[in-house]
Amino acid sequence: MGAEAQTTVRIGRKTAAGKALLETNELIFRGDLRLKIPLKEITAVEAKNGRLAVTYSGGTATFDLGDQAAKWADKIKNPRGRLDKLGIKPGHRVTVINVKGADFLAELRARASVSNGKAAKDSDAIFVGSETLDGLDRIAALVPYMKRDGAIWTVTPKGKGGIKDTDVMAVAKAAGLVDVKVVSFSDAHSANKFVIPKSAR
Repeated sequence: MGAEAQTTVRIGRKTAAGKALLETNELIFRGDLRLKIPLKEITAVEAKNGRLAVTYSGGTATFDLGDQAAKWADKIKNPRGRLDKLGIKPGHRVTVINVKGADFLAELRARASVSNGKAAKDSDAIFVGSETLDGLDRIAALVPYMKRDGAIWTVTPKGKGGIKDTDVMAVAKAAGLVDVKVVSFSDAHSANKFVIPKSAR
């Protein structure tokens, strides 16, 4: 989701100032008091008078967000699905190369036409998975299979021992692509979006 705000939070008798971040899977607060609330643990959300009250397994945390309170409440109640974040629309043609996860393929097939393991001509999106940087060398060979206004997404491990975004971007740049977006693909993987520069389409 990517929203953040400088705010104060109250939980029980404690009040602290700091930064609140609304991520894809959790609500985080960093300050004198530190909180990490998984969205799946939230049982109630209310926005009233500029305050966002979030009830979860650890109690109720109230954030002073002003006119942003209602927007945050809506995002928590109605989170965007993974395919929405990846820009996959009904009827899209999608190529999947070496991306593990039956759940992802099932999501795709419910919305788009999918070619798994073999590049399809005029793909709106091509997903390339790799656990190592060397495995991304195939990107250049896949560019001719994407629509001129389509995208190639790399799906790589994140965190300690993962592949650095800067290294992924360097490989894509060598293939004539530019980076435009990074999203959390799963708990263990991130997805980087690359497109053909508008001047070259």
